[in-house]
Amino acid sequence: MPEHIILVERIGHWKGWIDGGVVVTAADYLTDPRWQQQKRLRIVNLCRAQKYLGEGYYCSLLAEARGHRIIPSVRTLRDLSRKSLYSLETEDIDKRVERLLGRHQRAVETTSFSVTILFGQSSVNDLRPLGRELFELFRAPILKVAFEKRGVWRIASIRALGIRDLNEEQEEAFGEALQGYLSKRWQTARKKRQGRYDLAILHDPGEAMPPSDPKALKRFVGAAKRVGLDAELITRRDFGRLGEFDALFIRETTAIDHHTYHFARKAAAEGMVVIDDPDSILRCTNKIYLAELLRTNRVATPRTVVVRAGGLDELEQTLGYPMVLKVPDGSFSLGVYKVEGRRQLEQVARRMFKDSELLLGQAYTYTPFDWRVGVLDGQALYVCQYFMSSGHWQIYDHGAAGKEGEHRTFAVEESPAPVLETALKAANLIGRGFYGVDLKETPAGVVVIEVNDNPSIDHGVEDQVLGERLYERIMETFMARIEAGKKPALPSK
Repeated sequence: MPEHIILVERIGHWKGWIDGGVVVTAADYLTDPRWQQQKRLRIVNLCRAQKYLGEGYYCSLLAEARGHRIIPSVRTLRDLSRKSLYSLETEDIDKRVERLLGRHQRAVETTSFSVTILFGQSSVNDLRPLGRELFELFRAPILKVAFEKRGVWRIASIRALGIRDLNEEQEEAFGEALQGYLSKRWQTARKKRQGRYDLAILHDPGEAMPPSDPKALKRFVGAAKRVGLDAELITRRDFGRLGEFDALFIRETTAIDHHTYHFARKAAAEGMVVIDDPDSILRCTNKIYLAELLRTNRVATPRTVVVRAGGLDELEQTLGYPMVLKVPDGSFSLGVYKVEGRRQLEQVARRMFKDSELLLGQAYTYTPFDWRVGVLDGQALYVCQYFMSSGHWQIYDHGAAGKEGEHRTFAVEESPAPVLETALKAANLIGRGFYGVDLKETPAGVVVIEVNDNPSIDHGVEDQVLGERLYERIMETFMARIEAGKKPALPSK
């Protein structure tokens, strides 16, 4: 199989810029089983449609789930989607833009202009160092960088483009840049170092279903103090103060197009210890990514089908009725629908396809309760059973009743081994953060329903066994990571 894959929206968009490699359409990459089974692929995503939940976005998302190395990564796409995100990374660069553009003749004659950067290469001599530095931060094949002068020169915007956005002159340079890039060893974007000893706990006092209730938040603050951290509860209004802290603990329901992700990104850019880290948020909030990641790594799940518009027949034939239809990103069972027949399937799918190119269908798997295993830094922290709400097929009944099922908490060492083993395998595929793995015990064995990046810690529920020790364990992890970041690097020999 080829080592390099070039992704395009239509085969006709590819103009044979290089020899070698295989050109594949985004649709084929998303749906053809042969690409799901390959390992160690290097993929260049040249699709223009890289908007959130678009076809190109899903190519980058599922490539990461399959263990493929792809540019741009889904994190790069999200960072470039809003200036509030990428400006966190470009603050230092902006300080040098004025000096660089002061020598550039084109900048003298105007107050705004743009350049196209191809794999870090710029045709403008004065901006070549800047192009390489931006590519180190945002590994996208084609970047369009706009500059404007408002007193001083600054970066006005950065956009990731596709090959269809190139003009004839740029196409020739693009082929040379692509060939040069593929001949080099792939690297990841640089990371900044971590820092000190103050902890911010982000929460929303008005959230209807927060991951931690006020009593639990109070215990987090107390546990932080006992391990030597000064913790403060903050809200979204404190975004500008984030730099005052050394670590961030997000206790608010996370989402991509949401301030919680902005907080996580800024904290990571500042070198802070952060839970949930932005990569975990990206991976856990999209159920299609999770489905692909678990399938690729042979973690058992209910029978699952990912479909595009027009794929309802496949859903019907593979899953039968009833089935469960899920939006790509949702939490607390929101955006999850039980479908009983074809008419309902078409109605629900029509609504969901308005917001996403892909949908997730799963075989309906009823059990009287779900297991939840809380995993921190690769180790099980707590184990709970959450029972279905009375008269409902889910733990939370989001209808008029607004009911929630009962719970039971177990000591980790007294929990079923298959549940623990499966949960740890699933969580460790995401990272080393704090995760809640939801599972069901079925006659065929334990299956994973999803992995949450922002699991519940409520007083009297998840802490029923460990008590205050549960909160201390989490705070000790923050302390250990902060101290690890403060250690000086060993001198090279």
